[in-house]
Amino acid sequence: MTSPHDAAAPAPAKKLIHGSIATDRGIVQDGLLAVSGDRIVYAGRADHFDEPGFEDVDAANVISLPAGHHVLPGLVDVHNHGGNGGDFPSGDESSARKAIDFLHRAGTTTLLASMVTASPEDLLAGIGVHAKLTGEGLLAGIHLEGPFLSHARCGAQNPAFLLDPDVELAARLIEAGQGHIATMTYAPELPGADELVDLLTSHGITPSVGHTACDTRTAWDSLEQAREGLDSTGFDGTSGRPTVTHLFNGMPPLHHRSPGPVAACLRAAAAGHAAVELVADNTHLDPETVKMVFSLVGAGNILLVTDSMAAAGLADGQYMLGPSPVTVTKGVATLDATGSIAGGTATLLDVVRRTVQAGVKLHDAVLSASAVPAAVLGLTDEVGALRRGLRADALVVDSELGLKRVLRAGTWLN
Repeated sequence: MTSPHDAAAPAPAKKLIHGSIATDRGIVQDGLLAVSGDRIVYAGRADHFDEPGFEDVDAANVISLPAGHHVLPGLVDVHNHGGNGGDFPSGDESSARKAIDFLHRAGTTTLLASMVTASPEDLLAGIGVHAKLTGEGLLAGIHLEGPFLSHARCGAQNPAFLLDPDVELAARLIEAGQGHIATMTYAPELPGADELVDLLTSHGITPSVGHTACDTRTAWDSLEQAREGLDSTGFDGTSGRPTVTHLFNGMPPLHHRSPGPVAACLRAAAAGHAAVELVADNTHLDPETVKMVFSLVGAGNILLVTDSMAAAGLADGQYMLGPSPVTVTKGVATLDATGSIAGGTATLLDVVRRTVQAGVKLHDAVLSASAVPAAVLGLTDEVGALRRGLRADALVVDSELGLKRVLRAGTWLN
C-alpha cells in the first residue's frame, strides 16, 4: 500500500510557440520557444529543436503565430509608480497589488515599485509594504525616487519633503527594505551626496543620478564614484554601474556653453559606465531625441522605462501620485499645483512600440526594455531574455506590437 506522499510529482506542463522569436542574439524568423513548467528550455530556430519530452505536447499548448507576430521576452521596468488606479507611492498594499496585477498582464513581467519623495514615516511604511510584495515574488524590488533631490529640479516631487542627503535616514530606509531596495535617485550636488553614494553602494544599491541641477563635472565625478563603489563591493545584485533617472527630464537642458549633467550622463553611457533611462512615451521626450540617444550610446546602455503612475491603462481624469493630486488630459499627467509632468500613462510595451516608431530597430528597443534592466537588477540569470534556464516570461505581439498574450513564470495571464 502506498501513501499519497509516495506518488510521483506530476510532470511540468509543456508549451510550444512557433513564430518569430526575439532572442538576445537577434530576431529568429522561423523560431520556436519551448517551455517546461516555469522555465524556458529552448529558444531558437525551430529546425534545430530536439529537446526530449516534447513529442506529445497537448495540442492546446502548441501555438503557431500568424505572419508578422512576434514572441518577445517579458519586459522589465525599473521606474514605475503604478497603473490601473494602483499607486505604489501611497504605500497601500491593496493599491499596490492592483497595480502589479495590471502591469504583469500588460507585459511588464518584472518591475520595481517606485516611490516618490514623502515624509520619512510614509517612506518607511511604504517600503515595508513593497518589501513584503518583493518577498512574495510579485516585485523585483524597490526604487526610491528621493527624498534627496534638488529643489530647483524637483518636477512632480513634493518640495516640502525634499532633504539634503542624510546617511542616518538613508540607513533607516535601507533597513526597512530588508535587502529589497534596488535603486535610489539622488542629486549629486547636494551636501552629503558622496557619503550617500558610498552607503548605497556598500549595500549593493544602485545610485541613480536625477532631479538634479548639477554641472557636468559634478555629474561625471558622482557617476564614477558610484561605478567604482559598485565594482569594489563585489555584490552580485547589480550590473556594477549606476543609472540616470529619466535622462533630460528633471535636469537642466543641454546647452553648448553650459552642458550640465546631460553631457556627463551621455558620455558615461557611451563608455558603458552608466545606463540612462528614457521615458520614450512621446510626452517626456520627442521621438527624435530617443533615436538620437540610441545612436549615440547604443541600446545596451539604455533603460526604457515608463515612469507610469496610477492613470496608466485608464481614461483621463483626476488621480494621485503619492500625496499629490494629478490631472490627466489626453493621456498627459500633470501636477495640479504646478503643471509639471507627473509621471507617465503608457505601459512599457507602449514605450517599446513608440521607440520602434521613432526609428529604432525592434531588437534594440526590446533589449533596452528587457535584458539591460535585468542586468541592472542583477537578474540576468533569471529574467530579461528568451534563453534556456530563464523564467518563462514572454509576450505574444502582433505586427503593430499590440499585445495578444502574456506568459509569466510559465502561466498564461491572458
